[in-house]
Amino acid sequence: MPHRWIADRMSSFDSSGIRKVFDLAAKMKNPCNLSIGQPDFDVPQAARAEAIKALEGRKNGYSPTQGIQPLREKLQGLVDTEFKHADRELFVTSGTSGALVLAMMALVNPGDEVLCFDPYFVMYPALIGVVGGKCVTVDTYPDFRIDLDKVRAAITPRTKVILLNSPANPTGHLASEEEVKGLAQLAAERDIALISDEIYRLFQYEGTFHSPARYNPQTIVIDGFSKSYGMTGWRVGYCHGPKEVIREMLKLQQYTFVCAPQPFQWASSVALDVDMTPHIDAYRKKRDAIVAGLADDFELAMPGGAFYAFPKVPWGTATEFVAKAIENELLIIPGNIFSGRDTHFRLSYAASDETIARGIEILKRVAKLG
Repeated sequence: MPHRWIADRMSSFDSSGIRKVFDLAAKMKNPCNLSIGQPDFDVPQAARAEAIKALEGRKNGYSPTQGIQPLREKLQGLVDTEFKHADRELFVTSGTSGALVLAMMALVNPGDEVLCFDPYFVMYPALIGVVGGKCVTVDTYPDFRIDLDKVRAAITPRTKVILLNSPANPTGHLASEEEVKGLAQLAAERDIALISDEIYRLFQYEGTFHSPARYNPQTIVIDGFSKSYGMTGWRVGYCHGPKEVIREMLKLQQYTFVCAPQPFQWASSVALDVDMTPHIDAYRKKRDAIVAGLADDFELAMPGGAFYAFPKVPWGTATEFVAKAIENELLIIPGNIFSGRDTHFRLSYAASDETIARGIEILKRVAKLG
């Protein structure tokens, strides 16, 4: 029977609960969708034009595994200017998810422990399990700040990697300089690899974005174009870090993803020159509308970045509350998909102002049903 063919690793995780909500949305006539984790703006016109130019120019074959030279040179220049590390190399990946897969495969042996912060991006525990690692979570409730004492307490001789995501999915937490610097120094002190997932770094509304690579030159940074430039379907990311790690990841890419789609690499190079500030300003206003609209009925830690909020449910479990919201045609994601707790829910404000206003109205109505 086919079930006997399935590898044991597949039992370490389930299908994403987010996908299940997407499937549900497809069956609804008039959903108010605040579940989607992708920008509601289109790819910049200049980048779209460059993609068409690349397609028509027959740039449709494989690129070098490490990415096309113009894009790599532009990214390397930005990285060198920001971090000034002599031993920092870079390559283009098939999205940030592809980079995460490569990093886990290159760094984590079966039985190694990877620390990530709860709540976490849904993919993290699954990828850690696929490579045979053990996901060890560090609680950040109620304000989602990083407590270095909790991190120290979670470290064991088997700890191989610490995984940081700031600004964070699902909470929108933008880690402070104190949090980031302390974590970077702790990883260096304990000789633990630090991976910084910075896919939302452009989406910052309060304070300043801080990368741990500024304080720990061995940090492996994963970034990309999907969120910042609305290119979620184009699958272009990049990774930079110490030469020894990057070259091992690149070796793996040769035998897995091969390369990122070449036409969209050319488009990404042009996208880097586009000012996305108007979109970021618009998302700040959307964030403010969510915070103000939910203030009377929900506990909500102010999101400093990304385009998510993670409110605490006013009654029942998050699963129960979300089920009631879905009955009222509002699509949101229960927090237990991102966490060991079932007390909060994720909403995305990467949506039209009209959709956000409707969602707030539904949430306030459902809050009073408990």
